[in-house]
Amino acid sequence: MQRLEVREPVPYPILVGEGVLKEVPPPAGPAALLFDEKVEGFAQEVAKALGVRHLLGLPGGEAAKSLEVYGKVLSWLAERGLPRNTTLLVVGGGTLTDLGGFVAATYLRGVAYLAFPTTTLAIVDASVGGKTGINLPEGKNLVGAFHFPQGVYAELRALRTLPLPTFKEGLVEAFKHGLIAGDEALLKVEDLTPQSPRLEAFLARAVAVKVRVTEEDPLEKGQRRLLNLGHTLGHALEAQTRHALPHGMAVAYGLLYAALLGRALGGEDLLPLVRRLLLWLSPPPLPPFAFEDLLPYLLRDKKKVSESLHWVVPLAPGRLVVRPLPEGLLREAYSAWREELKGLGLLR
Repeated sequence: MQRLEVREPVPYPILVGEGVLKEVPPPAGPAALLFDEKVEGFAQEVAKALGVRHLLGLPGGEAAKSLEVYGKVLSWLAERGLPRNTTLLVVGGGTLTDLGGFVAATYLRGVAYLAFPTTTLAIVDASVGGKTGINLPEGKNLVGAFHFPQGVYAELRALRTLPLPTFKEGLVEAFKHGLIAGDEALLKVEDLTPQSPRLEAFLARAVAVKVRVTEEDPLEKGQRRLLNLGHTLGHALEAQTRHALPHGMAVAYGLLYAALLGRALGGEDLLPLVRRLLLWLSPPPLPPFAFEDLLPYLLRDKKKVSESLHWVVPLAPGRLVVRPLPEGLLREAYSAWREELKGLGLLR
């Protein structure tokens, strides 16, 4: 079992491995459990281990991160008269983690929560760092709050029930962390499976990168923006496909675009690394979107500063810049990106 500790701005433990439920301290007061219906068996196991009587299951996926579902969960808590010393346990993937964290941030102006991530994406990214939120029709993650869990408990047995594409797409975020940290070990994902002996250490290593970045900049005023590498175009693709394209696969497409921007700015050629990732991931081919199709979502991106959209651009592993870019360069890179996708057989 791998143990990490977040120290700033709110201390909490992160455990990655098998048998983590034995390490979870029982909630001091009332508790409720929100879970993805796909992992109901594991959710029941968590509830039994911690003596939780109030459980609510929801379908996972981006549809869970809506104002409607958010309101439903708040009403469910209120109907049961759960008080401010309630702890909300959140069991599921990235979307349930984002939703559950935001519910905890806002119910009665904030209650405690524990995260039990059950996908690689949720372990490496969504459960760590205190970002919570939901989507609007106008774009992804446009409503949210920083609210930090009291603990993250990643039981790796849950990963063995995942479809292989879901397992793989979460590792895109680990690959992204490898680019940010310049960590070659995190750029080697192709041999990983839910049964891999090195999976536990690999996931903990990826989580440690996010912990380091978020401790330095918990509220995303500067350095934490690096974690958005690949996400600007990725979120636009998710929105344009109405979330038919899964998040990790959208980020992989976004990393290819970011690598092209980096090369255009004089950085190293990172395209071979990202091509290898995409071929291993085998995402669904994209429709031939024009740049104008994605522009409305890009202009509403939450990473805008004043009127400028800031792009995270990798110049080399471990060397990134965050800056606005001229539209002409963005369009040229987009044309090159489409040509890359054609060459990889990933454009319809």
